[in-house]
Amino acid sequence: MNAVSRRAVLARTAGSIILSALPFAAGAAEGLGKPGAPVEIRIMANEAFANSWQNQLVPEFNKQFPHVKVTIDGVPYAELLPKMMLDAINAAPEYDVLLIDDPWVPQLASVGGLMDLKGKAVAAFTKPDYDWADFNAAPLAAGEWKGMQYAVPVRSNMLLMFYNRTLYKKAGLPEPTPELTWDQFFDQAKSLIQDTNGDGKVDAWAVDTYFVRDSLTPTIWQAILESNGGKLLDANGKPAFNDEIGARSLEMHRDLAKYAPPGALGHGFSESLQAFRQGQVATMFTWGSVYKATAVDTKTTTLKEEEVGIQVMPVGKARAGTHRGIWNAGISSKTDSLEAAWAFVQWLSSKEGEQINAALAGSFPARKSTLASKPNEAWLEPVYKTLQHSYQLASEGEMWRIRSPKSNAAQQVLADEVARALAGQASAKDALQTAADKIASTLK
Repeated sequence: MNAVSRRAVLARTAGSIILSALPFAAGAAEGLGKPGAPVEIRIMANEAFANSWQNQLVPEFNKQFPHVKVTIDGVPYAELLPKMMLDAINAAPEYDVLLIDDPWVPQLASVGGLMDLKGKAVAAFTKPDYDWADFNAAPLAAGEWKGMQYAVPVRSNMLLMFYNRTLYKKAGLPEPTPELTWDQFFDQAKSLIQDTNGDGKVDAWAVDTYFVRDSLTPTIWQAILESNGGKLLDANGKPAFNDEIGARSLEMHRDLAKYAPPGALGHGFSESLQAFRQGQVATMFTWGSVYKATAVDTKTTTLKEEEVGIQVMPVGKARAGTHRGIWNAGISSKTDSLEAAWAFVQWLSSKEGEQINAALAGSFPARKSTLASKPNEAWLEPVYKTLQHSYQLASEGEMWRIRSPKSNAAQQVLADEVARALAGQASAKDALQTAADKIASTLK
């Protein structure tokens, strides 16, 4: 008997009504397994963090829920959405929990693959102190679609600016602050191209980031666009980026390559990250979740923690820049293990779970109370301050990818056209007009 059916039977008695208000009381124990008869749940996740979560977070979860067996399967990012969609429409899906990238929630929800986490079925197992209002609005909204909360943030991420204090000091420049403007950044970029060892050859550059054709490359342009007051879509859901602000912002993205290492037009996430970790670039615009492995973990970086700064991206005509990239946990609408699946998701996104996740796996929290608290690890202090700032900016400027069941197709259009402009194969104006025409057709 699955969790939903079991609850329906229990609800026929007055005593069960009391138990439904206390979801982790004795009446709920069967759904959480028992000695010799554990409940098993399977989770589909990005292979980039699936293994570390299995080894670091599941044991912590099992300290409270020892009879729930959790298996996290990692899937390469490029294959993740198609596999999730296939599982979601399957009459008997393999997975109970899906770890979903920011723009994918509408697509999975639109095929009926996800359960409303604020609906009655899940509410029966929700702890009274879970505190939905404690989430920052921007990350929580990543799991919403058409008034339903289909997922919750469990690995929040934002596009941020990393900077190398040593290279700024060698260039005789002040350390960046959240008030740094794009004009100031480009003025300083010339001085950040340096010969640091005195051999007469340039060995350090100003910046590295996404330039190659990639679905995430447009997020850099979009962060600049929205810092300048532009938007992807207007109030009617039609493209609004093919204007002077959009074209100038894309030209600014292209201009970054002038101050990047040789071959930067072929650089994406991995190449820019490697260049920064090896002390070859003074700044990097990338996802904040790499901070621990870039500033703290000696196995993955040559930099020292005191060398690495983190903040929001520079200020444009309207505000500082950032971009939302939230990994959300959603529950399959067809799960046979609702209680156990929600127990894991609820624990992971709780106040306690967020702190454990941040300390062990380096995942970023979404709750206001977590970000306002003193973290267990000292390296998280500057990160928490920057995250809270970036969440506020994201809400103010609607700094996220297109929200639509067709968002993935729209993002591929942007990837193609932004890449053409960055490579000099089209002007910024022409590339954005082409993108706008294609996306308007796609979103109809």
